[in-house]
Amino acid sequence: TIYVGGGTPSLLAPEEVADLMAACRAAFHVDTDAEISLEMNPESTTAFYVDAVLDAGVTRLSFGVQSFHDHELARLGRRHSAAQARKALAAARQAGCNNLSLDLMLWLPAQTRDDCAASVDALVELEPDHASLYMLELYPNAPLREDMARAGWSLAPDEDAAAMYIDTLTRTDAAGYEHYEISNVALAGKRCRHNLKYWQDGEWLGFGCGAHSTREGCRWKNVAETNRYVEAIDRGEPVFIDHRQLPGSERLGDALFTGLRLVDGLDLDVIKRRYGADVLTSYGPALSPFLEAGLLVHRADRLKLTREGMLVANEIMGAFV
Repeated sequence: TIYVGGGTPSLLAPEEVADLMAACRAAFHVDTDAEISLEMNPESTTAFYVDAVLDAGVTRLSFGVQSFHDHELARLGRRHSAAQARKALAAARQAGCNNLSLDLMLWLPAQTRDDCAASVDALVELEPDHASLYMLELYPNAPLREDMARAGWSLAPDEDAAAMYIDTLTRTDAAGYEHYEISNVALAGKRCRHNLKYWQDGEWLGFGCGAHSTREGCRWKNVAETNRYVEAIDRGEPVFIDHRQLPGSERLGDALFTGLRLVDGLDLDVIKRRYGADVLTSYGPALSPFLEAGLLVHRADRLKLTREGMLVANEIMGAFV
């Protein structure tokens, strides 16, 4: 797989996207059926642009829609409107893209359950092949936090957030979407193969400012500052920093945290073969309350979160710390 994002990669001209694809194919063996994703913003999407990047080799487009309410988009500082989002999806389909993903945020400032449900229904009506449905996370220094304080906006209570999450998945279930990861749903055969690498303890190489990589038990990241990155490239110097070999305990922890996010759950046999760890023996006492409460289930060789368990996933995953 190849994934071009985050940031705003659709600022690139189609010729530049083609150059990126050519560089990847020159450096690596890229399968003929590779999933090649490009993140796009709705306000800059046209059928001409989509047609050009599909010709360049892109096979999957991911749109950061976030909401289908203009007042919510304004609060998030997004430049597009709900109408532009619908127009962008129509343009992508018109150009022949048959693998579209939409991002939607839940639990937005001053959002009600009805507001959230209406956005989800709007997404379903557009029939994307895949959707990422994220609960809003507010970081300490996020500008949105300051905007909320000034305007008097607040987040709905936690119990309403839980209801929004369950409501959302009930609606996508009814529309034929398969819930396959805590925050992701897809039509049959349209799971994001790239993101599955992260959740299935895979490997990846990252290129560009601030990109992260994981391979053969090592992890590293690139310098984040554009000037430093470009200067290092020009001088033929490495652009990565913090290159380190991950201890086995950290690799196991990462595999447990990410694998449990999948609806299919953790394959306990794979964990044992790869890391020599018996999860139920090592963590059984800490996991027992969640199993008894029906938030976690153990069936055959799988350990899975229930949908209710996904609402408290961080607490459950704390058992692995």
